[in-house]
Amino acid sequence: MSYGYEYMGLASRLVITPLTDRCWMTITGALHLKFGCAPAGPAGTGKTESTKDLAKAMGIYCVVLNCSDQFTYSMMAKHFAGLVQAGAWTCLDEFNRIDIEVLSVIAQQLLQIRVALLEGKTGYTFKFQGDDIKLKGRFGVMITMNPGYAGRTELPDNLK
Repeated sequence: MSYGYEYMGLASRLVITPLTDRCWMTITGALHLKFGCAPAGPAGTGKTESTKDLAKAMGIYCVVLNCSDQFTYSMMAKHFAGLVQAGAWTCLDEFNRIDIEVLSVIAQQLLQIRVALLEGKTGYTFKFQGDDIKLKGRFGVMITMNPGYAGRTELPDNLK
């Protein structure tokens, strides 16, 4: 993975522990294979913060989106289209709060992007949801989930 040269100002950083180091290695390994990543753990253990800090260390802009059951597939398509063109990452916090029907469509949207990444279309346009958009290869998706809470759904098989 290449450095992104995105300046995000002087801000505090996380302390590097064996756990954050393992988390970072897992995320970078998954992104190298053109997959997303889903750091797991109970609420408050630093899943989102570890993702944001890795993006900062790599000079890549990371948009954190706190998901809810009000999200639609068209909202997510616009979100992904913007991030793909910017070459940014997104951390979809509490991803399993989104309705199961919408999660299934999101999985198909992410598959379209992954296929374009695997085909090496970086710097070129590809069809996404009926529009031609330019792909930057640094795009990445991380999701966090807090299982066991009320109102949470199980991930569909095409997202696992």
